[in-house]
Amino acid sequence: MYYLQFLLSNLGRKKARTVLTLLSILIAFLLFGLLRSLAAAFDQGAEIAGEDRLISINKISLIQPLPEAYLGKVQGLDGVDKVTSANWFGGYYQEAKNQFPQFPVIADDYFEIYKDMVSLPEAQMQAWKKNRVGVVIGQGLADRFKWKIGDRVPLIGLFPREGGSTTWEFVVEGIYETQSKSADINTMLMHYDYFDEARQYAKGTLGWLIIRVKDPKQSAQIATAVDALFANSPAETKTSSEKEFAKSFAKQFGDIGLITTLILGAVFFTMLLVAGNTMAQSFRERIPELAILKTLGFSDVSVMLMVLAESIAVSLIGGLAGLFLAKFILGGAATAMASTLPGLHLSTTMMLFGVGLMLLFGLLTGIIPALQGLRLNIVAALRRR
Repeated sequence: MYYLQFLLSNLGRKKARTVLTLLSILIAFLLFGLLRSLAAAFDQGAEIAGEDRLISINKISLIQPLPEAYLGKVQGLDGVDKVTSANWFGGYYQEAKNQFPQFPVIADDYFEIYKDMVSLPEAQMQAWKKNRVGVVIGQGLADRFKWKIGDRVPLIGLFPREGGSTTWEFVVEGIYETQSKSADINTMLMHYDYFDEARQYAKGTLGWLIIRVKDPKQSAQIATAVDALFANSPAETKTSSEKEFAKSFAKQFGDIGLITTLILGAVFFTMLLVAGNTMAQSFRERIPELAILKTLGFSDVSVMLMVLAESIAVSLIGGLAGLFLAKFILGGAATAMASTLPGLHLSTTMMLFGVGLMLLFGLLTGIIPALQGLRLNIVAALRRR
């Protein structure tokens, strides 16, 4: 009981310093929880088994196209229910910062395959199919740019049109409705036929194939059959689950795991220096008091453990607050990013690893003052009063 009172008393001695130290550790472990969970979500492999939708891309790279003829060949495979395709348009609205996903697709086939996730009112579907330059958008885009049905939307596209212009103009013909929380509400869908006819190069090619299988239990075998069908061809394929494909977009920007590790390394190294200096300063201010404790009968080991316990307590309080805040933030972000990062969450394993890191952090920042307390000479310390 006396040890706990002593610990709380020391923590409250310099309230501003204690609060700032706790906030610094909180931020460090908040970043740890967010960044490591993000890296884990990217690294988590999505199993093909049990998936009813597969994605087939060029084996070399996602940016390499596939021949349009692959659609019919894959449709003829046993176990394949329906096949459609999508392309990456890569445009932006007005300014480069206004980027969002845009996919040229085959209207009926696309909405048939994704009928469990998105739908479009029949009147809007018919209006879209009649207008070659028509597009449908998610509610997120409608809210973001205040677009409504009938609006003309110019985009600066990645692919130049015939004649060299990169400006494409579309008309909003529908706003699709979502049937699932994992559906993306910030996507624009346009007609593949119009896009393919109007673009300047790479005509007759697809970005990727979207394959719906009849029996999800056979998805792994069907994926293997698709890749075997185009083995040794100029455009070999790599077929994976839809979840794995969604993650591949972000992985193109770099090694997420390495990036987060480097950031966290820099953060924790800086915090180690800051917290270590704070603990050393706190110890120096209390040297006479620690000497009095030894005079009253406290052993050298007891004094050492009290100093070390203070350091570990600060690390645990700040660290746990940071991890729980990260868990709260990720809980909200998981819903918004369910379509691209379905595995985004702070796992129990990561929480336990974080607690171990807190203990190590507290030990490293407190070990030098604790050893000084162990070797503290009573007479020399009392002279400092």
